[in-house]
Amino acid sequence: MRSFLRPRVLVAALATLTLAGCGFSGNQAQPAQSTAAADTSQRIVVDNFRAPIANWAVESDAAYILSLSGCLETLTKYDQAEGKVVPFLATEWKQTSPLDWDFSIRQDVSFQDGSALTADSVVAALNHVLDAKVPARAFNRTMISSVTALDATTVRVSTPAENPLVPYRLASVNTGILAPAAYKDAEVNPFGHCTGPFTPVSEKAKQSLTLDRNENYWGGDVQLAGAEIRFITNGATRAAQVQTGEADISLSIPVASLAALKSAPGVTVLGADSPRTATLYMNNGRAPLDNVDVRKAIRDSLDLDALAASVYEGAALPATGPFAPSEPWAGEGQEKHKQDLDEARKLLASAGYTADRPLEIIAIVERAEFADVAAVIQENLKNIGIPLSIQAKEYASAEPDVMAGNYDMLLSQRNRLIDIADPIGFLTADYTCKGTYNLSHFCDGEYDRIIAEAATTIDANERYKLYAEAGRILKDKAVNAWLVNEQATDAVRTNVLSYVQDPLSRYVLTANTAKSAS
Repeated sequence: MRSFLRPRVLVAALATLTLAGCGFSGNQAQPAQSTAAADTSQRIVVDNFRAPIANWAVESDAAYILSLSGCLETLTKYDQAEGKVVPFLATEWKQTSPLDWDFSIRQDVSFQDGSALTADSVVAALNHVLDAKVPARAFNRTMISSVTALDATTVRVSTPAENPLVPYRLASVNTGILAPAAYKDAEVNPFGHCTGPFTPVSEKAKQSLTLDRNENYWGGDVQLAGAEIRFITNGATRAAQVQTGEADISLSIPVASLAALKSAPGVTVLGADSPRTATLYMNNGRAPLDNVDVRKAIRDSLDLDALAASVYEGAALPATGPFAPSEPWAGEGQEKHKQDLDEARKLLASAGYTADRPLEIIAIVERAEFADVAAVIQENLKNIGIPLSIQAKEYASAEPDVMAGNYDMLLSQRNRLIDIADPIGFLTADYTCKGTYNLSHFCDGEYDRIIAEAATTIDANERYKLYAEAGRILKDKAVNAWLVNEQATDAVRTNVLSYVQDPLSRYVLTANTAKSAS
């Protein structure tokens, strides 16, 4: 257990619980309003669905934990309500040449260890990410050629080709800025080295992270004395803890727990459309799934309407492909998926498929409903003569084999805007030949050409047309089976004040997050 102990603009006398939209059409729960006064001596407990990995390496998914905890901050920030990139640790930026972007660093900001935020410290932090052995999906040498300090307050980010999305990439949590002292002995130590409203003080490995108020936060007074982030992979446990009051906020509530929580006193359930799709990943590089007809047969065997109605109890919609139909880059003609067992059997016959071994599907336990989803898929595939075994695993334990290609199928979900608030990050990392998160082990030259063109296309509408074209390739080749488009669902105690739901789970604790005494 680590332990590092160390010693705002408006103090909110009254605060209300608010919910921000995620930028897509859809229904959102309206939270109850509260006029209780914030008690600045209060602490808060947040149940998160995943534990950090890679020893807090910022280039890894551990950055999401540090960001939602109110520790890690970035140069820019994507404002979900406004639908645009806004200043954060940088106050402004401009494209000074086709290959160069200059960012002005916010003055009078200190890291939690007392050292000053400077252009040099920003450069050191960003170059650490660029030089990581496992590159960050949103910020790596394929799209960033260099980061340099022009003077004491200006950082230049240069790209190998014109890149209109650099400010979006600097909003990725993987570009979070830590103090120079955080990068020592080939490890990353965020304790006391962030700039955010909360500073980590102790950790129970794979269990929890404890944080205290940053008394010197540049953004103003922090309304909570501190917080504990608990890593609870079991969704039913997260739901139970917020219902009993053991937790104040629980993220990613499973569908099976919604009815009980919606009727529970003292709890508000928040739901927002999110660019997240439950997906049956298929290993395109391993037989028999390296045959497109086998993948199409699996896709055609699935009854997505029944899946959405039964397991998801109507709280999710059947997917039509890699994008939700409401997204501006989905393109036209998004046809509803229809189960076709006869066509599936014909495809298997044409592929010469023989059931010489059961295929294995890994169901990620962080998503409680995936056990039931796997059972439905198992029954669907049985109808076309594909035997299937199910294995439940935590994502952290499954990822090494999945990334190495040592798996058949994986049930997981991926948020298309989690790396950057534009699908280019998702489409590049997940499906290009050299993609750093290519779980499907898919490689197609025409697809890569389209994504490369999109990455340099300034006009958003033209870029979206290219995304739609790329999506059609993924669908036509049945790279994966996209199952249902999900909602982001959080549960919050009614004495939590000024909580703004983030469907991307990047920002949970902020300086304004508060709690009343009752």
